[in-house]
Amino acid sequence: MLRTSVVKFARPALLSRTFATTSRAMAAGDTGAPPKTGGQGDAFQRRERAQEDYAIRQREKEKLLALKAKLREQQAHLQQLQDHIDEITKDQGGEHN
Repeated sequence: MLRTSVVKFARPALLSRTFATTSRAMAAGDTGAPPKTGGQGDAFQRRERAQEDYAIRQREKEKLLALKAKLREQQAHLQQLQDHIDEITKDQGGEHN
């Protein structure tokens, strides 16, 4: 008897809540308009993506320019070494000079 009264007492509490709601979790920077499948997203997302792509291209351009400068320095150094070798071998004489 006690068991049936406890079950009848606990059952209304379980049935009173028919559904649960949760707040929509959004990451930082979400605008609430996700891009469609394969789509671009809203204007803010497109602009932000374009700015990020531009910044990446700028950093890559700077790295490329730095590499080109280093290459020019290395080539100049190699030319100096070659000139020095030519000077040394010219003074030695021999059949090939």
